[in-house]
Amino acid sequence: MAVSVLIVDDDPNILMALRFLMEKEGYRVSLATDGDAALEAVAAHRPDIVILDVMLPRRTGIEVCAAIRADPGAAGVRIVMLTAKGMDRERSRGLRAGADLYITKPFATRDVLAQIRALAGEPAAGGGAG
Repeated sequence: MAVSVLIVDDDPNILMALRFLMEKEGYRVSLATDGDAALEAVAAHRPDIVILDVMLPRRTGIEVCAAIRADPGAAGVRIVMLTAKGMDRERSRGLRAGADLYITKPFATRDVLAQIRALAGEPAAGGGAG
C-alpha cells in the first residue's frame, strides 16, 4: 500500500507543488489549508506522514503537531514542519511539540523528497525533482 501524506499549508502554490511532487513519487496525497482541517484529516485518515506549515489559520502548526502527538491513535504519524520560521527558537518549539523534522522555506524539492523517503523508510533514489 502506498505511503499516505497529508500536506498542510495555506499557500496554494506550495500545496500544489508538493502535491505534484509527492504524487509523482507514488504517495497518496491529501491536503488541508488550516489547522482545524489538518486535525480532522488526521483523525479521519491517519496519514503516515504530515507535512505541516507553522503559520496556519485557526490553529498554528505547533498546536496541530502537539495535538497529533497527544492522540494515542496517531502515535505512528510522522510530522515534518515546513516553515519560513527558521530561527533556532522556532525550530526548538517545533521539535519540542513533537515534529520529527523541521525544514525551512525556501526549500529544494529534492531535499524535501529525500527527507520524506527517509521518514517513510524508503531507500534514497537518484535524481528527483528540484
